[in-house]
Amino acid sequence: MNTATQPLHGGPDAQGVPPWDFSTNANACGPCPMALAALALADAQHYPDPAYTHLSAVLADFHGVAVERIVMAGSASEFIARITAAVVRAGGKTVWQPAQAYGDYARAAAAWGLQGVADPAAADLLWLCEPSSPQGAVEHRAQAVANQGGVVVLDRAYEPLRLAGRCSLDAAALNTVWQLWSPNKALALTGVRGAYAIAPLGASALQATLESLAPSWPLGAHAAAMLSAWMQPETQAWLAQSRAQLRGWKTQQLALLRSLGWVCLPSDSNYLCVQAPGPLNVSVLRAQGIKLRDTTSMGLPGHWRLSVQPPAAQAALAQALHSQQVTTA
Repeated sequence: MNTATQPLHGGPDAQGVPPWDFSTNANACGPCPMALAALALADAQHYPDPAYTHLSAVLADFHGVAVERIVMAGSASEFIARITAAVVRAGGKTVWQPAQAYGDYARAAAAWGLQGVADPAAADLLWLCEPSSPQGAVEHRAQAVANQGGVVVLDRAYEPLRLAGRCSLDAAALNTVWQLWSPNKALALTGVRGAYAIAPLGASALQATLESLAPSWPLGAHAAAMLSAWMQPETQAWLAQSRAQLRGWKTQQLALLRSLGWVCLPSDSNYLCVQAPGPLNVSVLRAQGIKLRDTTSMGLPGHWRLSVQPPAAQAALAQALHSQQVTTA
């Protein structure tokens, strides 16, 4: 594959799993024990129910919506590509996204020939993400965008890891947009791909197109097991404890970065964007086991996105950054 066309993500690379990985937004308190137990019991010998009857019903009950509104997806990225294709199939020609956004929105739009527009009112497909990517903050245009006439998708990948604030859209507004959920980050199981969406009210025609474009069994047995575990009260209690732990670690990490002269942008989530006081030798950092995420591809050049990590990882980062400062002094 041409490396120029490869999507940019954090996490493992050709050198393997980074020992101190600040580049992904997975819950640093994980993996979730209850989800791991569910994966161990998953029946990989047989196909899942192709209609995901029980899983859909439990997801609907969890969110308090009609079961007919649940749409299964192989992953958040798979849904992004599929709903883009569905909008094009329905006659859509234009797309809007925030200036800073996850790169797969634009990749899907380019693949299906959607033209990007600056005015949300002129878009057939509109993207929101809150907490936002890469900054992890509120999307100040969310309410205005939700009021547009196009197909609006709210990516809620990081909602379970929100450490402050609340969603900008109220319950009524949420019923007018597609809500995309991918809990594997919150459960710290990013290697298990599985997601789902909640369709807005009155979107049966587009939903039917989406379903017609879906592959057979978009969720394998392990993805279905992860999503089933995600809704359990014990899992939600563990997640609440994780958020409390992450808040403490985030306070420490912010203090560390600021003491080293880094500028930290506001964030409500388990990750934040920062600007280094000088150039970074990322190759040396990677050789020391540390990986950061450059946010240029997400519309924020000159910054890095760092997930909140435990004290041991923070200490390794501090030592590596200090050694770079000494070397360049």
